Amino acid sequence: MHELLVTWFQFSKDWGYAGVFVMMALESTIVPVPSEIIMPPAAYWASQGELSMAGVVLAGGLGSTFGSSLTYLFTATLGRAFIARWGRYLLLPPARLELAERWLATYQTGGVFIARLLPVVRHLIGFPAGLVRMPFPVFALVTFVGSTLWCGVLAGFGARTIGSRPDLLENPDALSEVLKHDLWWFVALVAGIGAGWFFVKWFGSRKTQVST
Repeated sequence: MHELLVTWFQFSKDWGYAGVFVMMALESTIVPVPSEIIMPPAAYWASQGELSMAGVVLAGGLGSTFGSSLTYLFTATLGRAFIARWGRYLLLPPARLELAERWLATYQTGGVFIARLLPVVRHLIGFPAGLVRMPFPVFALVTFVGSTLWCGVLAGFGARTIGSRPDLLENPDALSEVLKHDLWWFVALVAGIGAGWFFVKWFGSRKTQVST
């Protein structure tokens, strides 16, 4: 796994904006590319004048949207029966698919936005969205907004973290672990917002049932 991390890390560096786009697109599919080794280094290079910070964040947001759109179209075209039977060979076992489906059923459109900010479900949410045929323009817009926000957060933290510890550029594994540790509060905040969203929807549905 270390060798893959190094390869992906180097690719995003050598190809600039295109590398960020491609790597973030892969991260939003079933390919296990950690966004923590893509956005932060690119943001650091932007802080050094080699790239534009806005360009890095935009490339990440567009790449994530493109990758999620591929998973959306994949399941919308092939259907659930195909995914349930063959998904495990595509790194999408039934348990992961069911997790993403439950998430979407619970949070709906807001869930797509929240999912783009959370580990695990972030790269899975396109699959159930395609299965239920969520309107694609809505899916793409919410995905782009959520993905760009996540890329912006990673870029900000990455530029600051690597700026204080340039040695992390030589160790993608350590960089990923440091950023995960530094970003726990953000993930907790998003999870709290998601719980609040769920409660509001649940309370609203209960109130509607009582009134009828």
